[in-house]
Amino acid sequence: MDVSKTKTSFYRRLYVAWLIDSGTAPSVPALMDATGMPRRTAQDTLAALADLDIDCRFEQQAGERNNAGHYLIRDWGAIDKQWIAAHLPQIKTVLGYP
Repeated sequence: MDVSKTKTSFYRRLYVAWLIDSGTAPSVPALMDATGMPRRTAQDTLAALADLDIDCRFEQQAGERNNAGHYLIRDWGAIDKQWIAAHLPQIKTVLGYP
């Protein structure tokens, strides 16, 4: 299947936001484990969520240091997270994720 870079980038952002929101992978290491993506790709994808008007914030764990905490999706903007859930198999296939 030949898929454009635009589509894979879009799907990657949707999938990462869904993983965070569902509690499946609320941190960079957890995203790496869930998807197999390199750290830099995970970090870049998190930073790019704002391009889709997805409000993703890092919440520092109380009393912890050195970025201990997790990400939260505060607002999905125009994205319908139910659509993502309904199309997860297709998204994962396009991205080649387990």
